[in-house]
Amino acid sequence: MTNAVAVLGERALREARRTPDAMVPTLLIPLFFLVVNVGQAAKIFPTDSTEFLQGQGYAAFQLPSSLLLAASFGTSALYLVEEIEGGYFDKLRATPVHRSSLVLGRLVAVAVQSVLMTTVLVGVSLLFDVRIASGVFGFLLLVVLAAMWAVGYAGFLQFVALKTRSAAATNSAGLVFFPLLFLTPNFVPRELLSRPMEIAATLNPVTYVVEAMRSLVLVDLDWPVIGIGFAVAGAFVVAMVALNVRTMSHYD
Repeated sequence: MTNAVAVLGERALREARRTPDAMVPTLLIPLFFLVVNVGQAAKIFPTDSTEFLQGQGYAAFQLPSSLLLAASFGTSALYLVEEIEGGYFDKLRATPVHRSSLVLGRLVAVAVQSVLMTTVLVGVSLLFDVRIASGVFGFLLLVVLAAMWAVGYAGFLQFVALKTRSAAATNSAGLVFFPLLFLTPNFVPRELLSRPMEIAATLNPVTYVVEAMRSLVLVDLDWPVIGIGFAVAGAFVVAMVALNVRTMSHYD
């Protein structure tokens, strides 16, 4: 099964390389939001008088939101729908490969793509004088956390694809992330939000992933915050992988 997952993951990566235009929004849209948000609010929160920036510019505070946005496109699910609609997926199911490998292979490819995308975005953020306060180890944790979220989100969209077998439904399901992202402490820390927004952010699991990423950028390894973020992302991955495997085992 491991070999099959690796082969199918490599196949999914080749598929993505053949359509590089599909990856462009994954990079440009998060960069657009980073530039716009920093341009709108950087003067409101100057580095030398804004305590929550920890001596960095506002771009450092906004970078985690852009990384999470980049990890939440889930284009692999659309490729899966294309195979289902075109009949090729049925041919894959007819091969002597464990059924769960057919979805796990794509999730492995998503993890690899997320690592590359996060690395590029962090590299670009250096132009905004952003530095990773937690060092090289913190950067690696940041990459892993983004990849975990990307796998969980792609797993959610693949579940929708397997259940509906519809590109329109899968595309629409992807929009669920945007309200969740904006119900986080996106522009200021949670304690500075209005009470209703603070309650909504506290109940939103995405908040804890954003705060863990932000901690890795702004401070030196705050383990309680990082641990909660990894726990939320890990639970998300486990739940979505289990759901995918179960759906695939009953796929007809």
